[in-house]
Amino acid sequence: MKALLLENIHPLAVEVLTDRGYEVELLDRSLDHDELVEKLQGVSLLGIRSNTHVSAEALDAAPDLKAVGCFCIGTNQIDHAHAAERGIAVFNAPYSNTRSVVELVIGEIIMLARRLAEKTEKMHAGIWDKSAKGSHEIRGRVLGIVGYGNIGTQLSNLAEALGLTVIFYDTADRLAHGNAQRKRTLDALLEEADVVSLHVDGRPGNAGLFGAEQFAKMKPRSLFINASRGMVVDTEALRDHIVSGHIAGAALDVFPIEPKAQGDVFESPLKGLDNVILTPHVGGSTQEAQEEIGYFVANKLAGFHQQGRTELSVNLPTVGAPELHSGVRLGYLHDNLPGVLAEVNQLLADSGANVTGQYLATVRQQGYAVIDIDGEVPEDVVAKLAGSEHCQWVRTWHAPQA
Repeated sequence: MKALLLENIHPLAVEVLTDRGYEVELLDRSLDHDELVEKLQGVSLLGIRSNTHVSAEALDAAPDLKAVGCFCIGTNQIDHAHAAERGIAVFNAPYSNTRSVVELVIGEIIMLARRLAEKTEKMHAGIWDKSAKGSHEIRGRVLGIVGYGNIGTQLSNLAEALGLTVIFYDTADRLAHGNAQRKRTLDALLEEADVVSLHVDGRPGNAGLFGAEQFAKMKPRSLFINASRGMVVDTEALRDHIVSGHIAGAALDVFPIEPKAQGDVFESPLKGLDNVILTPHVGGSTQEAQEEIGYFVANKLAGFHQQGRTELSVNLPTVGAPELHSGVRLGYLHDNLPGVLAEVNQLLADSGANVTGQYLATVRQQGYAVIDIDGEVPEDVVAKLAGSEHCQWVRTWHAPQA
């Protein structure tokens, strides 16, 4: 069993997978399409972060691939639908680095409000600039959060504890935390916020969400932060509004085009601007977060490949089956149609199989049944299920030997 981990994933993931019996190859960079296709030959599990794109063509070129793990929050770099059609499970770490991203944003709000990036740059240049000009407390300021999911809500809680007034905008129906107030439109938020922080996902509809029109509607001398997705923001438009003085400062951790490997040249129209903080996509890059992500996603990958468990899969029906400690497990991914499960149960009953547990979930066009059996699964049952016109795949797993 082979696992390929890209983009400098935490060594704990290697340890977890090695202990589960995998031969692991770890690379510290992303791969382009052709390199990825070549590397995927014979690979059962693929681990990536945000900079490797897994297309339908790449999935089709990897006949042995069973699951892809995103060792990050976002999964838009993978063709979900095609992976589902192939029965390839996709996992991510939706909560593991939330705190790390929020702490970065809180720090950036304070740094921008106090213009600390300029102060430290001058000190390194030997210039003593002891002045309060342009430096403000964040207490009493209005923070506008665009995207009120896991990160947005935790940012809301911490910001309010620091004395910020929080408003938010989200297209989904989200429950306000603490004293935060929902704004019905993005424009309403922009008109009121002293700081705007983006926390939206990478769905195609969010591309170009924030451009010249949105920056123009922000309050004069307000601050802007993007720690979500690079393609959301028009960086040329942001530059124009910073140079004009309309935007007083900005912090960006993500960019439309990012280098593929450590040490590669970084280019951006925002380089060299005063009170602009640029960081290399490190919002979730703390030792604590990366260790937790490495452990969590590696176990999800192995749990699916070795026991058929799909808890928290983002593209297959999620079946919360317990770990298999005895007997045999049958996994059946099938078309979501009436009567399929009855057909499975009838086959098992006719064979005399003793079913000890059964778990089922459906999503869109797919259904997934996990059935635990005391003893062997009759070969004719597996053959009949595999030959069904509704079968996408059928697999069996034996409990680990004591």
